[in-house]
Amino acid sequence: MPMPLLVDAHADIAYNMLKYDRDYTRTVAETRALEAGSHTVQDNGDTLISWHEYQRGNIAIIFSTLFAAPIRFRSYEGEKQIYKTFDEAHKLYSTQLDVYHRMQDDMPDTFRILASKRDLDLHLAQWSESTPDASKPLGMVVLMEGAEGIRELSELEMWHNRGVRLIGPAWVGTRYCGGWKEPGPLTDDGRKLLAAMADFNFTLDLSHMDERAAIEALDIYEGPIVGTHANCAALMPNSNTNRHFSDRIIEGIIERDGVVGVVPFNTYLKVGWSREKGHRREEVPLDVLANHIDHICQIAGDSLHAGIGSDFDGGFGLQSVPPEIETVADLQKLVSLLQARGYSETDTTNILGANWIARLKRDLP
Repeated sequence: MPMPLLVDAHADIAYNMLKYDRDYTRTVAETRALEAGSHTVQDNGDTLISWHEYQRGNIAIIFSTLFAAPIRFRSYEGEKQIYKTFDEAHKLYSTQLDVYHRMQDDMPDTFRILASKRDLDLHLAQWSESTPDASKPLGMVVLMEGAEGIRELSELEMWHNRGVRLIGPAWVGTRYCGGWKEPGPLTDDGRKLLAAMADFNFTLDLSHMDERAAIEALDIYEGPIVGTHANCAALMPNSNTNRHFSDRIIEGIIERDGVVGVVPFNTYLKVGWSREKGHRREEVPLDVLANHIDHICQIAGDSLHAGIGSDFDGGFGLQSVPPEIETVADLQKLVSLLQARGYSETDTTNILGANWIARLKRDLP
């Protein structure tokens, strides 16, 4: 069977370009050679992505993030892409969004922002009508991860006008809600943010939100809801983190007709796995990721709510993913693993990309 169209719902492209000076028009091999022995590899691992690998993997669309970390989570002295104040966060996010617009303006045959149903339809038509070996633009749907770049709710209109279509209120804890490593509920500011987001029909991304905040958001948010990149807490017992989705959260996303994108990061697939502790990536086969996809599908009773959100190059690289993955293109190997479990061609097409595409067709303006 031909490779299904793949959508990767989480990629920190601009962040990597600005923090590590990565150029994703280079091949993966070129970037790895340039960075060999560097601090970048020590900090973030060997790259897994490039425009060429998106092409090779039939990856038509990514959710390209706006992301910066608060200074309390600084990895090293002199680190870029960190903020002390909301004004600094706003500037960093704006600069990253400028990067995506320049990519589109300077290389329209290579990168394309998808901000509307019309953009999406034209993009998918081009991918459908092109021959397999023809080069095609990579579609980028802009996702704001951590909402502290939003200083005032009145700025939501500006972000929407510039193409942001999904917002995740948390990375770690923010003034809007509890998050990864910093648990807590939605705040009053968070409730006001969700109400204002709904006016523009932003898609709410529950990834990184603490359980209490996510449960309340599922109850009160009036717009579309997804989880772009999270794994299943039920398959990670005693993992001592609030980063994974409980079955309650997964059920809530399914009830709202959303999608959960799974993450092929070994630390999120095997309790206790750590690159820093010398664990080898061979300890976590790709089939473990298929377990998380299957868990979501079993809760849903169908294949319509599972997807992929790789988070590749988002703080980890080649050293920290299953051994079957050398680049992002190898996510296509999930097809045979799922079909070995009885999933049909329609099911695997849904999971690799069609589910995300269906939500974009529904939710983009």
